[in-house]
Amino acid sequence: MKKFYDFSKGKRGALFPASPGKTRITIRLDNEILDWFRDQVDAKGGGSYQTMINSALMEYIKRGGEDLGTFLRRIIREELKNGREERPGILHTARPALNRSIPLKRQDHHDQAAKGQGNSRVK
Repeated sequence: MKKFYDFSKGKRGALFPASPGKTRITIRLDNEILDWFRDQVDAKGGGSYQTMINSALMEYIKRGGEDLGTFLRRIIREELKNGREERPGILHTARPALNRSIPLKRQDHHDQAAKGQGNSRVK
């Protein structure tokens, strides 16, 4: 080991530049988030947890910032609508047997009360 090293021509920063279109940053994430992504990489037999985090963020942006639950409900509704348009006779059937257990007269009364029609006991 030398007693003196000349760093006058040294450069600060990363040893390897970031790929084009990428920027090196430092962020703080919760341990449980990192653990989850690392576990996903391990379960798949390898890869990069950083790439997985980037993909998850990109998917969020593509959805327009829409939360996952709202996104899934919207997609399901769109698919059901498309299915009805493609096969109109199949999906327009009677209600499931679960609703048939309610007497029709009672159901009609309930519907009228919900709309503010009919005789209501609550005043």
